[in-house]
Amino acid sequence: MTGDPRRSVPRTDAVLAEPPVAAAAARLGRELVKSAVQAAQQRVRDGDLPPGDVVAAVLGALPGTASSLRPVLNATGVLVHTNLGRAPLSPAAVDAVAAASGTTDVELDLRTGRRGPRGEGALSALLDAVPAAEAALVVNNCAAALALVATALGGELVIARGELVEIGDGFRIPDLLVSTGARLREVGTTNRVSLADYTDALGPGTGAVLKVHPSNFVVRGFTRAVEVDELAPALAGTGVPLVADVGSGLLRPHPLLPGEPDLQTTLAAGADLALCSGDKLLGGPQAGIVLGRAELVQRLRRHPLYRALRVDKTTLAALEATLRGPVPPVRQMLDADLGGLRSRATAVAEALRVAGVRAAVVGSTARVGGGGAPEFPLPSVAVALDVRFAEPLRLGPVPVVGYVDEDRTLLDLRSLAPDDDRALTAAVLEVARRWT
Repeated sequence: MTGDPRRSVPRTDAVLAEPPVAAAAARLGRELVKSAVQAAQQRVRDGDLPPGDVVAAVLGALPGTASSLRPVLNATGVLVHTNLGRAPLSPAAVDAVAAASGTTDVELDLRTGRRGPRGEGALSALLDAVPAAEAALVVNNCAAALALVATALGGELVIARGELVEIGDGFRIPDLLVSTGARLREVGTTNRVSLADYTDALGPGTGAVLKVHPSNFVVRGFTRAVEVDELAPALAGTGVPLVADVGSGLLRPHPLLPGEPDLQTTLAAGADLALCSGDKLLGGPQAGIVLGRAELVQRLRRHPLYRALRVDKTTLAALEATLRGPVPPVRQMLDADLGGLRSRATAVAEALRVAGVRAAVVGSTARVGGGGAPEFPLPSVAVALDVRFAEPLRLGPVPVVGYVDEDRTLLDLRSLAPDDDRALTAAVLEVARRWT
């Protein structure tokens, strides 16, 4: 029995008592760390791991946090990548989330000691950012905002057939609206709708006229749409609110995205309510933003469904910091100078070539993503590697997600912060090292 590998397996309590393992247990939780210890012990029994390497194996197997979510370097060139969590938060927003994670005054007036308005700071920041709005409301995403509007305004919703859109993962706007109990009054045809189509559809049961920006597709050719600035005057005096779902959360017009609707212009053109996402071009946390007439916003706020859809303190903190703080990462990516991108790519490629990795600097095309601005490609710059890098980079200790273009793996720098260039270079070198 002297050769029995079970005799050499370190005891569980002894491994857990090792200072670095005990520190990991305090940070990540005892059960998670214990599972890693048991996995390492089994490797010793199987003869795959020397007993003296158990502690190192346990520490190497543990995640950085108690969450299964892993930080990923987004080198896809898609600025707002839904599968990668959409907008990365700014450092100011991250700090705000950390500060708000404990006990906060989210709904307490510290001066009086009485209950205060929830998220007042975030709502004030929204109104400062979009002066055309009288009031603001925040719920957990844009679909929730649309559901709340449909429920609270009730009745029949007038909407153009060409705006009954489907977005990612089979989610259909008309299905959401009907699920609230609203009735849809479809007007126009798939490609054309007139002002008379809208006005002729109005009646005693009309709850609202709804405009939905078809953000992830474009219809060309023999088309006609009625924009907010044409529709709003026709609805004036009817008592029927005009609600515009602008989608991407662009606060004001942007020169690179001339066809993308923004909140300020939409409300100034006469929309009674404008809805958008907080985690797209606005650059903040996942949220549904409602801006517009005070009376309508208050009506939504007082509806019982709002309670089920409202956001938590950390979302409010991140949203306020995004609006009040420095330019968020998505805006920096959107505004990135092409010459600066080329300089960054050249530095990364040169560092790789010095280490013996074949790398080239090439022009590429980035996209807004998240269903925004499908017609407006963004000129960009990428580092081109051998196609074999794509999968091992994605599976590495620090996952890097690029994309394959014919026989190359492209790493687009427009969707990466400049501070990520060093980590990107290190990830590529680690893959190359494993191949040598």
